[in-house]
Amino acid sequence: MAHSLKSESYTPELPPEEEESHVEYYYDDPEDLPGTLDLKPDALPPEMSLIDYTENKATRIQISNPQACIPYLKSDSISWINVIGLGNQTSWQQMAKLFQIHPLTLADVVNVPQRPKIIHDKNQIIIITLMVRISSDLEELKKEQVSIILGEKYLITVQENPEHDCLKPVRERIKKNQGIIRKKKVDYLAYSLLDTIIDGFFPVLEEYGEKIELLEDEVVINPNHQTMQKIYQLRRELLTLRRTIWSLRDAINILIRDGSNLINPDVLVYFRDCYEHTIQLRDIVESYRDLASDLMNIYLSSVSNKMNEVMKLLTVISSIFIPLTFIAGVYGMNFNPEKSPLNMPELDWYYGYPLCLFIMFLTAICLIYFFWQKGWFNNLSTTLKKDD
Repeated sequence: MAHSLKSESYTPELPPEEEESHVEYYYDDPEDLPGTLDLKPDALPPEMSLIDYTENKATRIQISNPQACIPYLKSDSISWINVIGLGNQTSWQQMAKLFQIHPLTLADVVNVPQRPKIIHDKNQIIIITLMVRISSDLEELKKEQVSIILGEKYLITVQENPEHDCLKPVRERIKKNQGIIRKKKVDYLAYSLLDTIIDGFFPVLEEYGEKIELLEDEVVINPNHQTMQKIYQLRRELLTLRRTIWSLRDAINILIRDGSNLINPDVLVYFRDCYEHTIQLRDIVESYRDLASDLMNIYLSSVSNKMNEVMKLLTVISSIFIPLTFIAGVYGMNFNPEKSPLNMPELDWYYGYPLCLFIMFLTAICLIYFFWQKGWFNNLSTTLKKDD
């Protein structure tokens, strides 16, 4: 299998106005040689399985090393080698030698995470993408790189860990001979895997839609500091999804536009369907990002309105007690009326104290009636209920 590298690695450019997200993509250490495999200490050892199928039969076996694939590669059947785990450098070196994978390509597969991209080789097409999912508590966006290496009669998929297998539906279709997957060649298998990964974005976006609805209710009814943190986290995760979908969309577009001798024209139509799905995903994410921005504005408005209602309540209380304080202050000066008839003769009245309390009570009632006529207490009752 002669190998001539034409390695046209394409990494889509993001919109110029887009800021860098919190996702930290892998970058090479300046001291490392090109093609160095940077395996994580806690990475799982590779688990390899092989599915070999034709239109009439399908076989799935577990393999311990890449050499076990050789008999299947010499047949006319389609061989799908799935590798889960990135923790054994010897296995990767054997894999690269057997399938003649260029060291730079192998580094992109193993050194995760990478941006979604397409690498064109004379004998292979390498698709680097990300699958996403949301944990059951709706708290964190999970991401995992999935690499697809498409050869003439074989296909290799590489996943980071076995916790979530998004490729299971394709295995079931091969096993049960559903659809046309076993009637087509390996390029259709590549499409099926890519389509399954892209379709996995839709349930995630549905979860985000539910989160936005819950946050809308929380922002309007009872906004607090935790609400602002939730909105901020939501915006950052949506930015991560947008960057991933944007890069994947452009990579598929390049694949469709340039074509390849490994992809038949009739299968290229299916890849256009994947492209359309990425357009839908992009539109949904853009809508959700706009809604998240609106949520932040609504939150700030709700907090401001709540503060205004509190200030109005304090103003009403102060307005009622100011004249009462004035009356109490006037009659608390205690000028001696014997020295002058102008020095508060009310101090000698028999009913002076009850009369003063009555005037203060009547003043408070009049002010409360005045504020009620102005409609100030309509919103205050709602504010008091929220505080309770």
